[in-house]
Amino acid sequence: MNRMKRKAALRLRRHRRVRRKVAGTPERPRLCVRRSLRHVYAQVVDDTSGRTLAAASTQVAGVCEACKGAKKTAAAALVGKELARRAIEAGIRQVAFDRGGYKYHGRIRALADGAREGGLQF
Repeated sequence: MNRMKRKAALRLRRHRRVRRKVAGTPERPRLCVRRSLRHVYAQVVDDTSGRTLAAASTQVAGVCEACKGAKKTAAAALVGKELARRAIEAGIRQVAFDRGGYKYHGRIRALADGAREGGLQF
């Protein structure tokens, strides 16, 4: 197995381990994160009904213009703030953070900090 496939397989393994413990409820939905080489995606999900309650990414119109020329970590922080704004509009204050098997540093940490600055409680 080549290096990239192995890294992806290990990330999925960590993600499954995290998902065994973290589940979104109507009172405390799950904030899940997806990271690609260029973009960061985040959404607040209620797992009992299977609905996405709020979502934001670096490709959303409001965030995309603000991210022009910014580093990826700074862009992730903007995504976190935008997601927090949308979640609060939907009436959500508390979330369970699902890092998606990624290490809690860099862009994932910046997104979480941005969401906290925006008013979400983990």
